Amino acid sequence: MTSAGKAALRRRVLAARRLVADDVRATEAGLFTRHLEPLVSGRTTVCAYVPVGDEPGSMDMLMSLRHRAARVLLPVARVAADKVPLPLLWGEYRPAELVRGRWGLLEPPGPWLPESAVAGADLVLVPALAVDRRGVRLGKGFGFYDRSLAGMHPHTRLIALIRDEELVDELPGEAHDVRMTDVITPARGLIALPCGND
Repeated sequence: MTSAGKAALRRRVLAARRLVADDVRATEAGLFTRHLEPLVSGRTTVCAYVPVGDEPGSMDMLMSLRHRAARVLLPVARVAADKVPLPLLWGEYRPAELVRGRWGLLEPPGPWLPESAVAGADLVLVPALAVDRRGVRLGKGFGFYDRSLAGMHPHTRLIALIRDEELVDELPGEAHDVRMTDVITPARGLIALPCGND
């Protein structure tokens, strides 16, 4: 699929998400939280993200993770002088301290942990527009996560939170794509993907 084809697919998914009723979105957010809870213990480090706009998840989900996990880290997005995305930095999640970062995203304030902090995570929640059954993820096209997750430990769970219809049979994949090991959907819960990052 060409870049134009991926862009069209992104537009379709985003348009479909905008049509989801608020009560359905709230119910799904609660289900994401419930499905995540058994994966997290007092020894777990989770790299998560603050859902933006129509992205699956909620602030309540982050609060639940914070109460259950040893540590919850959130990403900080940066770009180089030539506007190329850089690997994500990470900061501790403290609800009252989130600030508006670049692009209006809520982020932890500095000082930040280096990009290598993600390597210590047990679970990494990855934003996605769709994922296929091989673990190929369709993101928003900026490349922050592919740059940040390359070379992760093979036992780290890379979990995309998506709506049920966003788990598809096949997406176009490229050599640099980091594959998801699992997805969570509201109705089906945790689904292990057979290929992961093999």
